[in-house]
Amino acid sequence: MSNAKKTANLFSLPAISDDAEQIATLASAAGMRIERIVSHGHSSPADFWYDQDEDEWVILLTGAAGLTFDDGNPPQTLQPGDYLLIPAGERHRVEWTAPDQETVWLAIFSNTPMRAAP
Repeated sequence: MSNAKKTANLFSLPAISDDAEQIATLASAAGMRIERIVSHGHSSPADFWYDQDEDEWVILLTGAAGLTFDDGNPPQTLQPGDYLLIPAGERHRVEWTAPDQETVWLAIFSNTPMRAAP
């Protein structure tokens, strides 16, 4: 049995279609998972809100996106390097992702409540 570790690259992306996001689970354990999400001009369907049972910590790695939360505030624009913690039950939606390039997200989901660093 080899001790070599399998490496992969978040930015080695297969082509994606214009009508579907690409979501890949990179790692998981009891109560948590790490996903790479690739979008290209995508948005949440009209009148759709994510309302998840788990906390989500997400960072935008490439591209750009607009997120709206069900709190009456205007969409937040995310650029590469921007990250945030979305607590379980906080309704949100993707208003847009960059139409001219791939938007790559790294998301960590946890059934155990996460705490944002100060």
